[in-house]
Amino acid sequence: MPGNSERRGKRVVSKKGAAKGSGGKNRQSLTGRGRTLPADERPWHKGYSGDEELPQKTARKQANELRAAAAQGRAPKIGQPGTKRTAGKGPFGASKPTAAGARSTPRVSPGRKSSQPKDGPELLVGRNPVVEALRTHVPATALYVALGIDMDERVKEAVRTAAERGIAILEVTRAELDRMTGGVLHQGLGLQVPPFAYEPFDDLLAAAKEHTAPLLIALDGITDPRNLGAIIRSAAAFGAQGVFLTERRSAAITATAWRTSAGAAARVKVSQVTNLTRSLKACQDEGFMVAGLDADGATSLYDLEAAVGPLVVVVGSEGRGLSRLVGQTCDLRVSIPMISDIESLNASVAAAVTLAEVNRRRTQ
Repeated sequence: MPGNSERRGKRVVSKKGAAKGSGGKNRQSLTGRGRTLPADERPWHKGYSGDEELPQKTARKQANELRAAAAQGRAPKIGQPGTKRTAGKGPFGASKPTAAGARSTPRVSPGRKSSQPKDGPELLVGRNPVVEALRTHVPATALYVALGIDMDERVKEAVRTAAERGIAILEVTRAELDRMTGGVLHQGLGLQVPPFAYEPFDDLLAAAKEHTAPLLIALDGITDPRNLGAIIRSAAAFGAQGVFLTERRSAAITATAWRTSAGAAARVKVSQVTNLTRSLKACQDEGFMVAGLDADGATSLYDLEAAVGPLVVVVGSEGRGLSRLVGQTCDLRVSIPMISDIESLNASVAAAVTLAEVNRRRTQ
């Protein structure tokens, strides 16, 4: 029909042709630049804490921040170069973390499972635990503070104490702190504690022998870090020269144990041994009497004549007491007299009572 441009059954074909792929140069635009580096891994940021040489521009930024913090009476928000181990180069020439494709995250104190090595740093969380750890001078490398945290007296004390001790103060998001703690309730504070430096057992034994009446404490299966810390505190209070425990199936010196010891872990030598029975026999070869605490022991603590000589006090686990081989190795099995029908005392309490009696006999 004249003037009608629409025809029924007209076939419409696109003039653009087939779509082109993203090959060649266009492929690079789809690759991306990798993950966004955190502040402590950026050499140009004032929060950089890597082990590379600090650029002059970053050093000026940190100096300006130090002056501003001093004028305002607050903690400086700068990094601590050399505290974060890095290797290689990442995007834009910055350092990459040591683990491939992931940041190094501290282990979590409350006992959550972690894939980090046992000798890695530990993260103590919670406002009260962090403040108490700082009060007792637990060694620490960094204090993590969540952005937007409610600044109560505990948080202010933690930040002030960390600044006075020269501990790095790092502000992180709550999401980042959640990731670092594995979902443990942290209340916006986390304290990174380096791994404890144990004394070699041979050195521990040699140092104890230098005393007239050496006293050592052996721990057989103590798994609660609070009990471990309390025993170390009693050891320091009653003059023991050292404590040794097994590497496996035993609590380690964590931030919790250190805090419970009230700083005594810095004054008492602690050693880890592979085989407790073998170590006890080594002590016997050096002239020590080995006395194991046992609720059914034949020797009463008040009749322990060996207390005045070289002595090793063996404390069993919280539940089962002394293991079979350790019990057979002991020269004496010592019981603590009690007037009630309570079966046994807590491991750390039993150790404290025994050490107090040993000290009383030695000072008469």
